[in-house]
Amino acid sequence: MKKLANKTAIITGGNSGIGFATAQEFIAQGAKVIITGRSQAAIDEAVSKLGENAYGVIADSNSMESIKELNNRVKAIAPSVDIVFINAGMGKFNSVDEMTEEMFDEIMDTNFKGAYFSLQQLLPLVNEGGSIIFNTSINAHIGMAGASVYAASKAALLSLTKNLAVELLPRKIRVNSVSPGPVGTPFYATDKLGMTEEQLKQMGEAVVSKVPIGRFGTMEELAKVVTFFASDDSTFLLGSELIADGGMYNLG
Repeated sequence: MKKLANKTAIITGGNSGIGFATAQEFIAQGAKVIITGRSQAAIDEAVSKLGENAYGVIADSNSMESIKELNNRVKAIAPSVDIVFINAGMGKFNSVDEMTEEMFDEIMDTNFKGAYFSLQQLLPLVNEGGSIIFNTSINAHIGMAGASVYAASKAALLSLTKNLAVELLPRKIRVNSVSPGPVGTPFYATDKLGMTEEQLKQMGEAVVSKVPIGRFGTMEELAKVVTFFASDDSTFLLGSELIADGGMYNLG
């Protein structure tokens, strides 16, 4: 029997990257999957690729107005869900002396506030015994120049994981986190990071030199880690974090 048979999952930011790869894996394991994204065109394209067990709704993690519609939009597709993967987020980097209030707010509003209130909207739909997974980051554990605000936003999710794991115990809902290290996603591109091709190449070489396994992770590898938390294989794990980084943190 497939690991997620008869389960319904929602993945925020599921139209690309780790979210999309996880949607593919969830469906392969028997789940019905609802993805969110900011663009209807992007959602439609992703759902078309994912197939008949995929559905999509508009949701912008940087907009409280959009987040407040999330509950009703999901309910129109499914009355309840078993798995919530809070994956939507953004990465912007700047030194502390050049960080602007606008950039600070954009990062924190998307990665923490947006995640928090998206879950608040979805929580009434989560069945007893359900699983909630946050997508955090290795940056919550390591020091990296320019990553102070991004890292803080992800560290906040790790704290949230432990506190909600206790708070949701009466409903038997498990809350855990996955912290990826360097992963080859659409985010890792010159336009997303505001870098030239040469700068991107140099950064990639510098990062890989710090990864014991000697390469970036793949989106499919991360999807399997998330699926472990989503399935009954992890029923004894609460408030836990799996660091999937090729040994960067533990062996570095």
